[in-house]
Amino acid sequence: MTTPIAGEGGVDAYARLAELGISLPPVVPPLAAYLPAVQTGSHVYVSGQLPMVEGKLAQTGKVGAEVTAEQAAELARTCAVNVLAAVEALVGLGRVVKVVKVVGFVASAPGFTDQPTVVNGASNLFGDVFGEQGRHARSAVGVAELPRDAPVEVEAIIEVAG
Repeated sequence: MTTPIAGEGGVDAYARLAELGISLPPVVPPLAAYLPAVQTGSHVYVSGQLPMVEGKLAQTGKVGAEVTAEQAAELARTCAVNVLAAVEALVGLGRVVKVVKVVGFVASAPGFTDQPTVVNGASNLFGDVFGEQGRHARSAVGVAELPRDAPVEVEAIIEVAG
């Protein structure tokens, strides 16, 4: 475990995770030819994370059909936990300065237009863990299909201390 960054707005992510009852899982292995996360300069770019739990998708299907918006928001939260696991494995959560940008992809049934509410599941987790440092820019995009019929995928850009 890395020592948390102290200072103005500094949050002990490890303590917050413990308070929230969240244990970080192992990093989800890539499904193809990419890395879960890479660092360049002071930023970590986390590849799209699916709602994988113990090596399996927690749920499949389209949001607005087989998956409710509420279920999808929980799945987006799971994706965000997997984002944190990738950051932890690469540089340690104690180095996080700011969650900069989050992009959420929602496999949407025809007519489903509540993608922002779904992606709130991820955004709220980042806020719960990092406080003000977890507030970020964001896109919530409806798509026809996601890998393995996942309902949600979340990627992030995280600023880290050197």
